[in-house]
Amino acid sequence: MLTKRIIPCLDIKDGRTVKGTNFVALRDAGDPVELGALYTKQGADELVFLDITATVEKRKTLAELVRRIAKHVNIPFTVGGGISSVADVNALLENGADKISVNTAAFKNPQLITELANEFGSQCVVLAIDTRQEEDGEWYVYLNGGRTKTDSKAKDWARQGVELGAGEILLTSMNHDGTKQGFALDITRYMVENLPVPVIASGGGGKMEHFKDVFERTNVDAALAASIFHFNEISIPDLKDYLLANNIPVRKQ
Repeated sequence: MLTKRIIPCLDIKDGRTVKGTNFVALRDAGDPVELGALYTKQGADELVFLDITATVEKRKTLAELVRRIAKHVNIPFTVGGGISSVADVNALLENGADKISVNTAAFKNPQLITELANEFGSQCVVLAIDTRQEEDGEWYVYLNGGRTKTDSKAKDWARQGVELGAGEILLTSMNHDGTKQGFALDITRYMVENLPVPVIASGGGGKMEHFKDVFERTNVDAALAASIFHFNEISIPDLKDYLLANNIPVRKQ
């Protein structure tokens, strides 16, 4: 049986880790390199670093930061933010990233997914989808760090993204982000059951029970969280012990 992955996410703004609620009200959470090294020692399975303002501010994720992270981290890590070309990805991978995450640029230019998959392999391309459930009950795609609503449904975009070559889906529920009220089980379950690639659940993890629920009730491949790790509310070793005690397979150091 494949082990479930626990993935700390570090949202980066101006070189610092930040965390908000529903994508706003950001507060400082520390140095991303130091946090990444800490989570590696604690037994995280992977890390995700997202430059959350790179797209809006029209600048690239700094390869220098990736280089620093790679020196202190020996587990796979994904980098996203402002990626819009093969050259962008090449620079990040050359400096130590294992995978890249695309979001807004891929939505605006879907062929980018295919270009990246052809150049680097689908396993390297993570399609990040920020989605919000609206009053009509549908989950819609949002761009630019959750600032811009589209008329596209997350289900349709995820399916298209995989067909174009994405090897993994990072699904973030904006309704649940930072609320610590639990993951979005329904949309996550739909993605897991209808896509042939791994899905990462993101948004809402606040208690150990939430991780148990999302793994048991959706069969998702991985669960991602941020503030509960950044602010020492839950430790990765304790979380994994809890999951193992509840018969959920996870990797222990």
